[in-house]
Amino acid sequence: MYKYDSFDQQMVDTRVEEFRDQVERRLAGKITEDQFKPLRLKNGLYLQLHAYMLRVAVPYGTLNSEQMRMLAHIARKYDRGYGHFTTRQNIQYNWIKLEDAPDILADLATVEMHAIQTSGNCIRNISSDQYAGAAADEVADPRPYAELLRQWSSFHPEFNYLPRKFKFAVIAADEDRAAMRLHDIGIQIVRNDAGEIGARYYAGGGMGRTPMIAPLIREFVPIGELVSYAEAILRVYNRYGRRDNKYKARIKILVHEMGAEKFIEEVEAEFVHLQGQNIDAPAAELERIIAHFEEPAFESGLSEDIDRTDPDFAVWLDQNVDAHKRPGYAIATISLKPAGGIPGDASSAQMDLMADLAEQFSFDECRVTHSQNIVLPHVRKADLYALWQKLDEAGLASPNLDLISDIIACPGLDYCSLANARSIPVAQKIAKRFADIDRQKELGELKLKISGCINACGHHHAGHIGILGVDRKGTENYQLLLGGSGAEDVSLAKITGPGFDEDGIVDAIETVTDVYVAQREDDERFVDTYRRLGMAPFKEALYG
Repeated sequence: MYKYDSFDQQMVDTRVEEFRDQVERRLAGKITEDQFKPLRLKNGLYLQLHAYMLRVAVPYGTLNSEQMRMLAHIARKYDRGYGHFTTRQNIQYNWIKLEDAPDILADLATVEMHAIQTSGNCIRNISSDQYAGAAADEVADPRPYAELLRQWSSFHPEFNYLPRKFKFAVIAADEDRAAMRLHDIGIQIVRNDAGEIGARYYAGGGMGRTPMIAPLIREFVPIGELVSYAEAILRVYNRYGRRDNKYKARIKILVHEMGAEKFIEEVEAEFVHLQGQNIDAPAAELERIIAHFEEPAFESGLSEDIDRTDPDFAVWLDQNVDAHKRPGYAIATISLKPAGGIPGDASSAQMDLMADLAEQFSFDECRVTHSQNIVLPHVRKADLYALWQKLDEAGLASPNLDLISDIIACPGLDYCSLANARSIPVAQKIAKRFADIDRQKELGELKLKISGCINACGHHHAGHIGILGVDRKGTENYQLLLGGSGAEDVSLAKITGPGFDEDGIVDAIETVTDVYVAQREDDERFVDTYRRLGMAPFKEALYG
């Protein structure tokens, strides 16, 4: 993983001291809340319903054990003993005191972490495939290219005040594990017919009140021009993006209203204009960054055999373990979705344990996933049983990856000042209703996502089943959506009809899964059955 150089460390340390001064002035009443707000947001500090929330950046989801232990330390010392991992591969703390914020940032800086650009109208934390560097289907590790973009975008003076927030995702496989086309810019690292590495660019995706799938902008950009093409897109957005209406300020609106063809023309013209301006990093700099992501010291000649005698272990093995590119190794997912738990939450003790397990079993590396779980990317198959035993003891071995209880959910009205409805209790009730693992496996892959408001932090539009919390005359109400996907078969879910109350939405989930089981053919996934049948049979069962 990438290690800070002296410039990186100085940049982060300087920002901490700058923010410490800003907080002291705010606490002393020397600046108003209106004056302070843009300063705190630039440092990832939000004012929520009950307290401040701090969002910490985890670039492309990669952490080492020292960093994970620091996250545990912050949860213990400054919060209420836990943190919440998000779909942006970040972590959020929900009970922060303003006077503690500078000390938290200073602690983070000691392990090469920060909260810079985790909020505001700037380029946010760049996300990636949680299996990067381990997956057999990738053409290259996408993280060096995400890191290059991170360095380019940090404190970029031209893009520090964009029309609206801006999100990148970088992947390098045909299987999309990062919802790449639902980002402002989605990049897939590819090889052309000549075997050269390059980037396929998509732009104009996003969720929220007007969800859109990003169209293809350019089939192939030479890897040496990765940054200048990103800059061309950002310049076009910065020039034409609306600033008079925040609901119409995202790049997805610009691409839609301008039209993809015209938008591409503008980007290509800007790209030509940027040629020869030394925007891209020299080849030596890219190689320097790539060197930080060299493969760990994998052993050769390892056995492929796994003892499946323990039936509970076998269930976890089948559901939460994926193939690795190297013989004798596997990719293991730690579930943060126990039945009745809060999706994405981990206690400080659990974070400490995950740090220990990363150190012991996965070359001191773990990943935060888009679906709010944690991945150990490089585990010897011979160690899987010992790993599972430790996870099981800590309540981290739910064998539910990509099943109905592996729910993505935002914090909702329990914490968020923007929310209209609670997400957490709904997620808990659904997980309990479908707690039986045999029933979950019978349903198969079924991605359920819940948002507490139209801002869609829970990505409800991308769920095979999505739930959107709305306010109906002061009462929490839940709309049901079907047919979405954030994967390579990307699609947007559609609303079934009138909403439900909290208990009613849980019953509605059971109704639509019953229709699916009765109507599916062969080994169809829920979303495939929905696409074949359409909305009608589900709507009939729900509303009569």
